Amino acid sequence: MNKYYFINKFDTNIINKQDKQTIIIYRNYSLKRLDESLIIKIKKYCHKKSIKFYLSNNIKLALKLDLDGAYIPAFNNNLTHLAYSFKKNFRVVGSAHNIKEIRIKENQKVEKIFISSLFKKKKNFLGINRFKILSKLTNKNIVMLGGISNKNVNKLRLFDQVDFAGISYFEQKKGPSKGALL
Repeated sequence: MNKYYFINKFDTNIINKQDKQTIIIYRNYSLKRLDESLIIKIKKYCHKKSIKFYLSNNIKLALKLDLDGAYIPAFNNNLTHLAYSFKKNFRVVGSAHNIKEIRIKENQKVEKIFISSLFKKKKNFLGINRFKILSKLTNKNIVMLGGISNKNVNKLRLFDQVDFAGISYFEQKKGPSKGALL
């Protein structure tokens, strides 16, 4: 099982609480230009902790900086990365909120599709039943996303998928996971 933790700042205290099944995805869309030195610093820290590190929405930079992978957000429909050559263990994952976006992610050749929002009640809220229906419309591996917290993490057992992503669950953690599910 992989757990994907979205960060928008470098906080060693929170990274220290993660286990080796956690993959850190750096996504800071508020910056006009990404700080390569900060990304390198996060990469080195994650690798020291044996945690994989992905960059959001910039596959070219992720390849240049020799990261473990890249995340393509739902709003990114670009296919130019298909012309790039990837190292053997480089992973590309992406997110979708509906069937149209799932088909785009399939065309982008992502390895896993993050489908949201499972629990978080916002404009793209799916709930359990619609999430299950959407996840059956693709052969790609699915990652559950949206509103996963310590209060509802056990509900993930209702699904065939085992990977999940989020923010609040990871920031609530007291230390490396020792629970039955995780």
